[in-house]
Amino acid sequence: MENVNLPEFGFDWNEVIVMLKTTGVEFAINLVTAIAIFYVGRMVVGLLMRGLNKMMRAQEVDVTLQTFVSNLSRMVLLIFVIIAAIGALGIQTTSFIAILGAAGLAVGLALQGSLSNFASGVLIVLFRPYKVGDFVEAAGISGSVEEVQILTTVLKTGDNKKVIVPNGQIMDSVITNYSANERRRVDMVVGVSYDDDLDKVRSTIKQLVAADDRILDDPACTIAVSALADSSVNFVVRPWVKSADYWGVMFDLTEAIKKRFDKEGISFPFPQQDVHLYKATTD
Repeated sequence: MENVNLPEFGFDWNEVIVMLKTTGVEFAINLVTAIAIFYVGRMVVGLLMRGLNKMMRAQEVDVTLQTFVSNLSRMVLLIFVIIAAIGALGIQTTSFIAILGAAGLAVGLALQGSLSNFASGVLIVLFRPYKVGDFVEAAGISGSVEEVQILTTVLKTGDNKKVIVPNGQIMDSVITNYSANERRRVDMVVGVSYDDDLDKVRSTIKQLVAADDRILDDPACTIAVSALADSSVNFVVRPWVKSADYWGVMFDLTEAIKKRFDKEGISFPFPQQDVHLYKATTD
């Protein structure tokens, strides 16, 4: 077999092979260094975040603010770690940051909704319309606040469903915080017959209200005739309770009124109509 000579292009192939080997070794070293920086950086970020969370707990920082600051700090630190790892590969980080900035602008324009959610998350943390543990109604969802994240708020509904609501939708809607105040008023309407003694009805309801220790004395409970309806005389019953006792008092007092009225002979009317029949006459 004849020897095949490599074509000559004015340079030494041995030098090319040596350069490729050197470059390959350098790239391998840089790659290993970048991987090491990334993993070590992640470990350092984890340690820093644990220290930050421990410090915020020691300072008794609000849980909502803790979660938001923790998530945001972790994201920023991981970006620095990634940039450092890319720099270890020999890539000019200044150029990369410029490219990243341009890409970020393009992505930002494409993800305006996400940026709106981020801005809304900042506003939620600053103005604190609610905090973790509050029962709220926002964006058409009712539930207890479990977590306030950078882009979303996590709610747990009364039937134990996890609902993730974008912060932008929450800030664009009416927010009702049922846990913001220590006391709430229970609004009830009790209808009785026109034949019942109204003084007896009022006295009976007062006794039931006084017997429930969860109902507050101040402000006083309002018990008054509110309407003369078509089939009933309607009483409004408005006791004040601690926010945590709201539903318990609502359910228990409703049941107690029904049982006590039955015992006292006070009737609950139901809608009824009088039908008049006329005999048709023929000429």
